[in-house]
Amino acid sequence: MYPELLAHIKRYVQLTAAEEQLLCEKLEPKTLKKKAFLLEAGKHCHGNYFVVKGCLRLYFVNNKLNEQIIQFGIENWWITDYDGLTSKQPSTCYIQAVEPSEVLLLSEKNQAILFEQIPCLETYFRIMMQKAYVASQRRIGYIFNLTEEERYIHFSSRFPDFLQRVPQYMLASYLGFTPQFLSRLRAKKI
Repeated sequence: MYPELLAHIKRYVQLTAAEEQLLCEKLEPKTLKKKAFLLEAGKHCHGNYFVVKGCLRLYFVNNKLNEQIIQFGIENWWITDYDGLTSKQPSTCYIQAVEPSEVLLLSEKNQAILFEQIPCLETYFRIMMQKAYVASQRRIGYIFNLTEEERYIHFSSRFPDFLQRVPQYMLASYLGFTPQFLSRLRAKKI
């Protein structure tokens, strides 16, 4: 059994003991060392990953060959390349462990099976998708409406543990500025 995932699901929908068992049978646990990849550009995404332990990042490499972080995934968050997964095309992104991590893979095939056998899981994943979409919209809004300093202050007040877990250059990439700018901000003791 996977108590972290089951507890997370129970916040949104209720499963019977038999449904919990079926779900757990369809999950594939994976353990990752720091810097190990779950997905690399040019390869196919296999499903959704639930983060049991650790921290991962979803990023792409832009035209200037800089890494641009789109999303982080920490405990009790889902992470995947939805573009590659839904289009069935090779991914343009990477998913990499920022620290040693444990994840549960729910393959696309097994997810389809579970949606037929446990319909309330579709509701759960719809809610997760809505939450992810809202977070993405808010992040875009922050990038367009807040200064770099305001973005850092806002992020650090909402997610203070990220400041300790994520290297400075990754945080800068996610917030849309350079590591040098972040160093100057931190030197100001904001």
